Amino acid sequence: MGGAMLAGWREHGLTTAIVVDPAPEAAALAGPEVRVVAGPENLPPDFAPAAIVLAVKPQFATSVVPAYAALAPGAVTLSIMAGRTIAGLRRLLGDEAAIVRAMPNTPAAIRRGISVVCPGPGVTAMQLALCDTLLVAVGSVAWVEDEALLDAVTAVSGSGPAYVFLLAELLEAAARAEGLPPDLARLLARSTVAGSGALLDASDEDAETLRRAVTSPNGTTEAALAVLMASAAWPALLRQAVAAATARSRELAS
Repeated sequence: MGGAMLAGWREHGLTTAIVVDPAPEAAALAGPEVRVVAGPENLPPDFAPAAIVLAVKPQFATSVVPAYAALAPGAVTLSIMAGRTIAGLRRLLGDEAAIVRAMPNTPAAIRRGISVVCPGPGVTAMQLALCDTLLVAVGSVAWVEDEALLDAVTAVSGSGPAYVFLLAELLEAAARAEGLPPDLARLLARSTVAGSGALLDASDEDAETLRRAVTSPNGTTEAALAVLMASAAWPALLRQAVAAATARSRELAS
């Protein structure tokens, strides 16, 4: 996700940055106005960033984040870590740290992401505008005041691309089971999922209306949906999946 955001910033001319990443392959991110260092100890002693973007796995927060406490008082910290709360990050960075918490998703890689963002206490209007600029570079942005909403946001849009990819995966497998050649099965599954998403994005109609429009009475689509929605099996499973992801997001806070 950090690499996707960096690519978006480059496209918008927002690339005066230092990337901290110990992975050897991170060296490929270097370029004009972008420097890569292996760890925070390699940052210039006079480094004074306007923003610190925390793009690390939440499980590593307690071991990684405190190294940036000395920089936090003069910067806004934009966290894209799932589950890690503003209060928890303040315990790692200092009580005066200005923190903005965001949950983007992987379509940011093609600048079609959606980020839901919540500001913490003490964040200035200028810092809010900076975070908005950084996130708009990779897609749409929605701001909320209630941080608790971000757990459900994580489950829906943060994890959501995996649900869509699973649909394409299963649709391809089902097509092959019906005798379609593998290449054609993959083409149909990918194009159908991608095209349907584009239609939904371009339409003023809601998803239910679009679904009903393609479902002719006594037709093939109705026969398929009768199986998927029998005893509300598919809707119930999706609700359970989102609930499980929401619960895990809350667990990560601890």
